[in-house]
Amino acid sequence: MINIGMLVNETECYRMIREMRWKSEIKCVYCGSAEVKKDGQAKENCQKYKCKKCARYFDDVTGTIFAGRHQSVKKWVICLYFMGLNLSNAQIAQELDMCESDVQAMTTELREGIESKAEPIQLSGEVEMDEVYITAGHRGNTEAVKKNIGAAEETD
Repeated sequence: MINIGMLVNETECYRMIREMRWKSEIKCVYCGSAEVKKDGQAKENCQKYKCKKCARYFDDVTGTIFAGRHQSVKKWVICLYFMGLNLSNAQIAQELDMCESDVQAMTTELREGIESKAEPIQLSGEVEMDEVYITAGHRGNTEAVKKNIGAAEETD
């Protein structure tokens, strides 16, 4: 059995975050200035920076969902990968050797973060959909629903 956690390392996760976050140039997360210099490491593999304009410090994960977490960035990245594979929280918990409630919290935060960054979808033109039968107002009264269905079939 292959454990994906053994194939992914923390260094590569931080490298990937840097590449995705800073694309062309590093900018201060507080003032937006590009006048930034490297200033050691916040923790192993996590680059620390100092803004020359506002003199504030920040690192690769400041202001992201990964900041201030007790789970490693590696676990967050692998969790996101497993979500993309449509694994259940129970399966993710087993793979990451975590309890399901922690995975539930992680996946919820990741989904909410993704949703908050997504552009709103604007439909236009002709939109086609299949018919949907929705029962409204007949809670627990299945006989009334069956009567309505029978009456509708007789009129056809």
